[in-house]
Amino acid sequence: MKKISTLLLSLIVGYGYAQTADSVTIRKMYDEALARGKSYEWLRYLTKQIGPRLSGSAGAQKAVDWTKQIMEQQGFDRVFLQDVMVPHWVRGAKEEAYIQNGKQKITVPIAALGGSVATGPKGVNAGVIEVKSFAELRAMSTDKVKGKIVFYNRPMDPTKINTFEAYGGAVEQRANGATEAAKLGAVGAIVRSMNPRHDDYPHVGGMRYATGVPLIPTAAISTNGADLLSKLLQENPNLTFYFKENCETLPDAKSYNVVGEIKGSEKPDEIIVVGGHLDSWDLAEGAQDDGAGCMQSIEVLRLFKALGIKPKRTIRAVMFMNEENGLRGGVQYADLAKKNNEKHMAAVESDAGGFTPRGFGIVGTPEQRAKVMPWKPLLAPYGLLEIGPGGGGADIGPLAQLGTVLFGFKPDSQRYFDYHHTAVDNFEAVSQRELELGAASMAALVYLLDQYGL
Repeated sequence: MKKISTLLLSLIVGYGYAQTADSVTIRKMYDEALARGKSYEWLRYLTKQIGPRLSGSAGAQKAVDWTKQIMEQQGFDRVFLQDVMVPHWVRGAKEEAYIQNGKQKITVPIAALGGSVATGPKGVNAGVIEVKSFAELRAMSTDKVKGKIVFYNRPMDPTKINTFEAYGGAVEQRANGATEAAKLGAVGAIVRSMNPRHDDYPHVGGMRYATGVPLIPTAAISTNGADLLSKLLQENPNLTFYFKENCETLPDAKSYNVVGEIKGSEKPDEIIVVGGHLDSWDLAEGAQDDGAGCMQSIEVLRLFKALGIKPKRTIRAVMFMNEENGLRGGVQYADLAKKNNEKHMAAVESDAGGFTPRGFGIVGTPEQRAKVMPWKPLLAPYGLLEIGPGGGGADIGPLAQLGTVLFGFKPDSQRYFDYHHTAVDNFEAVSQRELELGAASMAALVYLLDQYGL
C-alpha cells in the first residue's frame, strides 16, 4: 500500500512539474512573438510588395520564391518545393453591370466568380428570376426560367454566432448556382455575396460546372446591390439586368507548395504540420485570407528556433498552393506523404483570418481529443477556451486519410467575412497584436503536440 501511495505521489509531483515547465515555455513563446515577432512585417512584404496571388499568376510565383527565401534565411533544417499543377483562371477587364428599370439605368457592383466563363463581348441582358434556394428554383417550369438570369438572394443567417456556420449555410448558391440555373435554360446567374453585412464590395470565390450542363456566366453582386435588385424586382418584375465579364480559363500552370522544417531530435519520422494557403483571390492583397495564416505558420518554427527549443518530432511549415480554386496543393501534399510513407501525427491549419485567438477545432477520434483536454489549463490564460470537436482546414483535410489528427486554428469569426474574398482584404485589415497572438497560440499547441504526442 505504501509503495502504491509513493508511486502515485511521484506521478502527481512529476505531472505538476511538467505542467509548470510547459507553462514557462508557453509564456516565453508569447513573450517572443509579442516583443520580437516577425509575422506582421513578413505579412507587410507579402501583401504590399507581392500582392494578389491567384494560382497560376506571376504573383503566386513571386510568393513561392519569397517564402522559400524567408524560411532559408531563418535557418530551418530543410526548405524545399513540391511541384503541383494548378488551374489558371484570369479575370480580365473589370466587370460591368446595371439594372435597367424602365428608363432608369442603375449601375451595381459585381465580380465574376472564379472559374466562370465570360459573357462574350456583348454581355448578357435579360429578365431576372429571384430565388432563395435550389428547391425554389427546381419547382419552377423551364418556360419561366429559360432565357432569364437567375438571381440567388439567400443571405447568410445573421443569427448564427459563428459566422462560418452562416457561410456554410449559404455558399452552395455560389458553388453550384450556375449549374442549377443552366439546367432550366437560364443564360446567366447572379449570386448575393457571402457577407453578413451590407456594403458595396462583391465577394468572389470558386464555382464549378457539372458535366453535361451548358456553361453560363456567373458573378457575385454586392449585398447592397442585391438588396436594391430585390426591391426593384418587387416593384417591377419585368426589369432587366445587364452584365459583362471578360474572364478566361488558361491551361493548367506549374506551381509549388513551399515547405520548411525543423528536424525532430528523438522521433524525426513523426511529423507535425502547421500551415496556411499561399494563394489568394485577385481583387486584393490576400491579407486575412490567407497571408496571415502563412506568416503565422513560418513564425511558429521561428519561435522554436529563437527560444532554442529542439523539438522531439519534425515540425513542418507548409505554404499550400491553390486552396481557393482547386485544393490541388493540399491533395498533392497528402499524396506525396502517402507515397513517401511519411507519418503525419498532427496538422494545424490557420485559414480563418488573423483575428483574436479563441481556440482550436479538432478532427480525430474521441480518444485523441481526450488526450488534448489536459492541456486546456495551459492554454486558457491566453484566451484559448474553445477547444474541442470542430473543423480542421481544407488544405490539411486530405491528410485525414493517413490517420492524421487535424486541428483548425479558431480566431474570433465576427469580422472575417467583412474582408473574405473582397477588394478590401488588405494589410491594413490585420491587427499586429492579434496576428502575433495567433502565431504564439499555434506555437503553443505545436509545442504540446510535440512533447506529448497523441
